Amino acid sequence: MFIHSDDITAYIPQRPPIVMIDGIKAVDGPVIRTGFHIAADNIFVEDGKLAAPGLMENIAQTAAARIGYIARQENQPVPLGFIGAVKDLEIFELPPAGADIETTTEIGGTVFNATMVVGKVTLDGKLMAQCEMKIFANPQL
Repeated sequence: MFIHSDDITAYIPQRPPIVMIDGIKAVDGPVIRTGFHIAADNIFVEDGKLAAPGLMENIAQTAAARIGYIARQENQPVPLGFIGAVKDLEIFELPPAGADIETTTEIGGTVFNATMVVGKVTLDGKLMAQCEMKIFANPQL
C-alpha cells in the first residue's frame, strides 16, 4: 500500500507548508511506515539539511497518519493531535535536502487520551534519529 502525497492531507491535520510526510507505505497494527522527500526549500531545511524540528515533526506526523488512516477506515473525521512530550531524542545525523527518508512509529501504549509512540527515521537503512513521544489526540484510535 502507498497513499500518495496528493492524498496525504486527508490523513493528517497539517497543511502545507508544514506537511512533513509524502505518503503512507504500510500500516500494520500499532506500526506505520511513511516516506518523505526532503525538498531544498522545506521550511525546516537549514544549511542543506533537515533540522531537528523537522525530524520531530516528521515523526509526529507519521504517528498522526496512523490515527488518520484508522479514522478514515471507520468513516470518522481525522482527529487533531498535539505533541505533549518528547523523550530521549537522539539525532545521529541530519539527512540532506534531496534525500528520501523513511519513518516508522510504533504505539507503546495508550493512557486516557495520551498515546506513547517510539519513532525512528532512517535514510537508506541508516538510523538518522529516534525518540519517544507522548501525543494527545481525541478520540484515541
